[in-house]
Formats: sequence, C-alpha cells, structure tokens
Amino acid sequence: MHDTGTGSTGNTAQPSRRTVLAATAGVTAALAAAGPAHAAAPDDSRLRALVSRMTLEEKVGQLFVMRVYGHSATAPDQADIDANLKEIGVRTAAELLAKYRVGGIIYFAWAHNTREPHQIADLSNGIQKASLELPRGLPVLISTDQEHGIVARVGKPATLFPGAMAVGAGGSRSDARTLGRIAGAELRAMGIRQDYSPVADVNVNPANPVIGVRSFGADPRAVSRLVAAEVAGYQRSGVAATAKHFPGHGDTNVDSHTGFPTITHSRELWEQLDAPPFRAAIAAGIDSIMTAHLMVPALDDSGDPATLSRPILTGILRERLGYDGVVVTDSLGMEGVRSKYGDARVPVLALKAGVDQLLNPPDLDLAWNAVLTAVREGELTEARLDESILRVLRLKSRLGLFRSPYVDQGGVDRTVGTRAHLAAADRIAERTTTLLVNEGRLLPLSRRRHPKVLVVGADPASPSGTTGPPTGVLAGALNELGFTATALSTGTAPSAATIAKAVAAARDADAVVAATYNVTAGSGQKALVEQLAATGRPVVAVAIRNPYDVAQLPSAPACLAAYSWTDVELRSAARVIAGRVKPRGKLPVPVQRADDPEQVLYPVGYGLSY
Repeated sequence: MHDTGTGSTGNTAQPSRRTVLAATAGVTAALAAAGPAHAAAPDDSRLRALVSRMTLEEKVGQLFVMRVYGHSATAPDQADIDANLKEIGVRTAAELLAKYRVGGIIYFAWAHNTREPHQIADLSNGIQKASLELPRGLPVLISTDQEHGIVARVGKPATLFPGAMAVGAGGSRSDARTLGRIAGAELRAMGIRQDYSPVADVNVNPANPVIGVRSFGADPRAVSRLVAAEVAGYQRSGVAATAKHFPGHGDTNVDSHTGFPTITHSRELWEQLDAPPFRAAIAAGIDSIMTAHLMVPALDDSGDPATLSRPILTGILRERLGYDGVVVTDSLGMEGVRSKYGDARVPVLALKAGVDQLLNPPDLDLAWNAVLTAVREGELTEARLDESILRVLRLKSRLGLFRSPYVDQGGVDRTVGTRAHLAAADRIAERTTTLLVNEGRLLPLSRRRHPKVLVVGADPASPSGTTGPPTGVLAGALNELGFTATALSTGTAPSAATIAKAVAAARDADAVVAATYNVTAGSGQKALVEQLAATGRPVVAVAIRNPYDVAQLPSAPACLAAYSWTDVELRSAARVIAGRVKPRGKLPVPVQRADDPEQVLYPVGYGLSY
C-alpha cells in the first residue's frame, strides 16, 4: 500500500516538548484553450459542463486514485494480470478504467509500473489512451510517491536526490527548489503529473517509525521554508506537489500503516509546531494536500482519524487556512484509517469530511459501490461529488492534461537522468553530509596514512532504484577516490560471530568505515563499533538513516550523518571522508543523550567542518 517499505526507526528515546521546541479528443479540443500548466485559472464553465454530462457512476470513479499491476496498460505480464484479477477484478489498467472510470492511477515499483523511464512513458500514454477513448473520456491524473531519499518509486536511470532531512541539513531553499524543478521535469516527461511530496511533517520525535528522515527537520520555520521552495520547484515543472500528512505526522511513535496514532498536541502547540509548513505550502500555491490517518483530540475529540474528520479537513484546512485545492487521502489500505470503521464506510466518511481524492482502497469494488449507494440513498448528495470532481478537473486542466495528455520518448531522452541533472543531485548532496564527531582530526582520511579501508555495517534493502548494498556503494566510492576499500556486510543485528569476523578483517586495514542504521542501546551494531574501535584502528561511523545513532556510539572517534543509504548520499559521505569536499551539513533535528533524552547532546544547527 501507500508508503509501504519505509520501515521502523527502531528508536525509543523521546525528547520533551520543551527540549524540541527550544531546539477524449472532443474533450481535449474543448479545453485546449485552458493554456499551459499554472497559467490563468481554467474556464470553470467548460469544466462544469463536463461534470454535467457525466453519469453518476462516472462521477464516483473520478474520485478514486487506484493502483494497478503491470508495466503496460493493455498487455501486462501474466503474473500481473493474475494479481489484478485477484485484487481488483480486472485484467489490465485499460479494463480498470473502463469498469470504474477512475480519475487517477498511482504507480508503485512493487506493482511493476516503474521498470525504466521509456516503459513508464509508454504505460502513461497507454493509460491516457484507454481513458480518452471511452465515452466522455477524461485524462487520468497519474501519481506516485517520489519523495527522494528513502521513498522513491522511480529509480535509476532517473535522477535520485537526497531525501528531505538531508536537504534540511543543507538548509538551502535554492537546493530544495532545484530538486523540485528537476524531479518534477523528469516525472512529467514520463507522464506522472502528481507527486506525493514534499513531506510537511515536523519531525520532533526521534522514535517516529514512519516519518523520520522523510521530514526536513524539527524546526517548523526551517521546514516551512524548504516545503515552500520544493513546492515552487515541482509546480514550476508542471507537476502537482502534495504536502503531507495533514494535520501533521511528526510527533508519533506509532506507524499509521500498522496502527492508529494519536497526536497529543494542544491546539496552541499544533498552531506553533505542525501548522506552519502547511500554511507555507498553501501560500506557495500547493496543488494538493494529503491527509493523515491519525487522531488529534485537540482538533477533533470524536476519536475519528483526520482523514475522516470534517472539523479538521473542512473546518481547519478549508475554512480556517483558506485552502481550496485538492485534498487526497493517504492510502485507504492503511490500518490507521481502517481500525474504527469498515472499508465500505471509510470512503463515504472521507467525502463527507471534505476529501476530493480517495487513494488506493484495499477493495475498489466495495469502496466504489459504497459511494454510489451513499448518493442513491441520500447520505451524500451529487452536488457534493460535483465539488470534488470540479477541483480534480481544475487541477488536470492547470497541469495541461486536457491540452496535452501524452508524452513522447524524445522528451524522456532529453530530460530523465541527464548528466546535468545527475551532477546537480551530487552538488546538493555534498552540502548535506553532516560531521558530528572528529576526535584528533581523524577526518579526512589520508590515502597515504590510511590506504586500506574496510567498510562494514548494515546493509538494509536498497531504496527503490539505487545500486546497493550500502557497504558496497561506500567501498566503491572510496576506491574511485584512490583508496583500496573492501566491503563486509555485517547487517543491522550482527551476531558475535559476525562481529569477530569484522574485527579480524579490521586488523588488516588501516581504517574502518562502519555504516550504521538506527542503533539502539542493546544493538549488535553498537557492540560492533565498540569492538572495532578496541582494535586501535581508526573507526568512522556513518549513520545511513537517522542521525540519532551518534548518541549510541561514543567509542567512534569520527561520526557522520548521511540521512539515507541512497547512492547520491553515500557518494557524498565518501567524498567527505576522503577530503574531496568539506562537510557542510548542519543537524536539522536535535540529538538527545542516550542516557538522558531530556538533555540535548547536539542541538539543531550543529555540524563540524575541516
């Protein structure tokens, strides 16, 4: 489902609030005059005329954004046909559109939608053709989660940038805007016109298992600036950005994929901490906002998740914050929205709350028929559906989908993964790596004094489309920089035997680089670093996910935060280790002491250099 595979942080220390706060051809022709993306407002009279000609069934379909398996809209592999039949009751994307008239389709790597850029472009064109050839056919709004960092559905050879927390460490609005502009241009070239990014959550809880490094940081002002900049970049490229997860998912120790989180912030604290990035996104002209499947009693004491809360989505987001763009749910397959009501009630209640797009329900037929029945029985009015459909059509018009729904392969070649784009990603990454500890000026390592380097550590599954494993990428980058580096994967929970093997290998090295991944007090990773340091060999710890690892690694004479284990961030860390670039990143979150989470070990803004 949506956002699956982002994993758990494994951290348990929680800072106090005080600590954190201190720190168709006919249709297409009819609307061709709407103009380029983000030009003048579309002609509502023409869009309203489209809505008036839709059947009720077509209207219901326009509200759904659905997954579908396969690399092709009409000829997917047999395994994908089988998966579609099992989960959706159709064989292909074309059949999905014909049966349910869905307004949007979401791409996932695990659904085999995103093999490579030319295939993605062909799939997008096939989807548009299938929809536009239907009676009263409309263009489809194709979306994906391309946050960069640890969540990316389109991989190499597309350009992959550092994730949000790394960008937060760089602190550059220009870099955030460049990321959005280039990433948006590449998505648009492949026919993807809505990106579920940026994350606007302010991550103040180190134990947050679902947001973490997907957030720009813990300072609401800094997060707001970077959210607004990235939104501007994406939307300049003609791709709808999506700020998520409203009203804020940054302070929870429960993953809404598997549970139902509660945010205990007071209304005042929410206004101070969680609201600013969403206000900034709205001021920047954000096209869509995604809801969170969590409860905020201070904003709505009904016990309903925000996705189903009219006080939150209509009362606060629409009326108080003045937002009249598209509101999309997070995946309706997530436990946080399914725990209180059944799957038939959720889409109806979401629409009653003020939602416009219903994302990825676990059972589309059930959800689609539930909305249809709710209108026929009077629980929902057709006029209510029309409001949301008009917002979705306005967005499609602004994005140029009525004027130009198709993409061409030449555009893919000219845009996706170009040398200039890849170089821009590397430059941005170089400004994000954060040096936290450097005892005795161990870093940068010298090729003369430390020619042989052993790279050990955690090798989590590689984020979509990156090379991996991390130890191999780090070793390869160090070899390119003139060292003789070898990789030894020790995993996220190394056994005593694995640690002994690494210690033996370290004795033949001049220095050791240890990639760490969410280290905890009793973690084998901590024991690994301690025993490596005891050999007398200089040890450089590189936190390849959360920067909080440094608090658990006092035995490491040098510690870096890379914020992700994607190639671009690992290459940057290697260049910093080798002294090719100076570390410039500054912590965008505070790091608390391991033995006393009330005390800050390294504050927001901390970072060393050479």
